[in-house]
Amino acid sequence: MSERRYGLDDLLTLMAVLRDPERGCPWDVRQDWDSIVPHTLEEAYEVADAIERRAFEELPGELGDLLFQVVYYSQFAAEEGRFDFRDVVHTLTAKMLHRHPHVFPDGSLASRREGMSAAEVETRQVHSRWESLKAEERDARTEAATASVLDDVPRTLPALSRAAKLSKRAARVGFDWPDSRGVIAKLREELAEVEAALAAGDREHAAEEVGDLLFATVNLARTLGTDPERCLRATNGKFERRFRHVEAALAGEGTPLAEAGLARMEHHWQAAKRQESTGTTHSEGDSPT
Repeated sequence: MSERRYGLDDLLTLMAVLRDPERGCPWDVRQDWDSIVPHTLEEAYEVADAIERRAFEELPGELGDLLFQVVYYSQFAAEEGRFDFRDVVHTLTAKMLHRHPHVFPDGSLASRREGMSAAEVETRQVHSRWESLKAEERDARTEAATASVLDDVPRTLPALSRAAKLSKRAARVGFDWPDSRGVIAKLREELAEVEAALAAGDREHAAEEVGDLLFATVNLARTLGTDPERCLRATNGKFERRFRHVEAALAGEGTPLAEAGLARMEHHWQAAKRQESTGTTHSEGDSPT
């Protein structure tokens, strides 16, 4: 006999029991809105990591962990009489229907587009319509006197992601460079300002200019049509691979890492780069130097 598969109602029941003050889990009972936020961010990154590694066998578990965060917040809200999980589902569905009039013409789930292929719909500036609908929703949530194109960009986003969203919003209303060459010129300008601050011995000002340099770098990624977070994650992975190669090569030579010296570490680092470019897998420690 096959094992019973759990459904969404089972998950909601499980959460309610975990949060029961008398019979639940002490850890879960202690949690609140703020204490769960770091876990939510961590789970989102673990989903992204599994996708980038193409570890699809891990993805159901990681997506489940992320869904569990939504269930957590919904339980908090239900306990406080604010809303429940079904309100979350209803709000999401209604919002997506409103944002997809090119798919659901009369705004109902039962309606369907007729007479246009998906490619034709795409050529009719669907993205622009999507953004205008989102802007209408922002305006509806914000008093006209204080409305800004930067409204609702979450402050809790990682700094690179938030910088990308802020600059993308500004670019949509024309506050942008004509092309990537302008951003590169800005990068040179910001780097020169970092160097000037360091030459003046003003480390605090240099730190501020480093922030400007990073923001300009985010804009360069945007003009190239790529995600700066993804770019940096890829570089982190590359750095980790190469440094592990350095560690392994030095270990093969019997040289403690702390005693190797920069020149020797750089030698193995360059060997790791050559291996990546040629696709070889042997370590420098296995080859004649």
